[in-house]
Amino acid sequence: MTLSVNTNTTAASSARMLNINHAQLQRSLTRLSTGRRINSPSDDAGGLAVSMKMSAAIRRNSAVQNNVSNAISFLQTQDGAMETYGAILDRMSELKMLHQDITKSSSDKSNYNTEFLQLKAQLTNLASEKFNNVNLFGTALSAVAITEDGGQTVALTTITLPTVAAASLGVLTVSDITTAISTVATDRAINGASSNRLQYALDMLSINKVNLEAANGRILDADIASESTEFAKLQILSQANSAMLSQANTLPQAALRLIS
Repeated sequence: MTLSVNTNTTAASSARMLNINHAQLQRSLTRLSTGRRINSPSDDAGGLAVSMKMSAAIRRNSAVQNNVSNAISFLQTQDGAMETYGAILDRMSELKMLHQDITKSSSDKSNYNTEFLQLKAQLTNLASEKFNNVNLFGTALSAVAITEDGGQTVALTTITLPTVAAASLGVLTVSDITTAISTVATDRAINGASSNRLQYALDMLSINKVNLEAANGRILDADIASESTEFAKLQILSQANSAMLSQANTLPQAALRLIS
């Protein structure tokens, strides 16, 4: 090796390695600090692109889960109203039978009819019930998306409650009541089927979200154990580089001793 003062190849090489190790040390420190393997596009450009798309899918999944949960709550509220509606119809059918009792006086029958009219008014109130200002009955609803890409939906059946047209128990027929009860029973079955399907869809969304988060984590998250080992190694290398650079910088002094 040529001994010279102007050019110190050994020092230049040591400095270059020190800069490389220092950059790697900084990157490792950043990963340990953030817990993320990718902190800038230069860390893994392709991985970052995939992670961004997965992160967006995860956020959409959460939004869809919220929408499906709200739809289930809507159906549950709707069913609660229909359950009460059915109970009122049951009582009306009972009142009809009591009204036909030959031992009842006109006053008794009038009292039954008063209750019937009050119950009929309550049926009208129930038919106009709302959930978050959306009508529970008689309104066509938008289909509920059950996948994060909106590719699959569940159409909710529009339910219209049966009316009791009779103005009094004397006019009311048993058939009027039994038909109304049968309609409400069918509507509750439809409601329950839709609610069950949405619940299963919600379960699937939850599973998909876990899998998406796991996949995104494998791309984005740092392996702390592995990164800690790498960090320790880079620390030692940087310290060794610094020591060797210091030694390399003293080599030109040998040339000075030759001419002194």
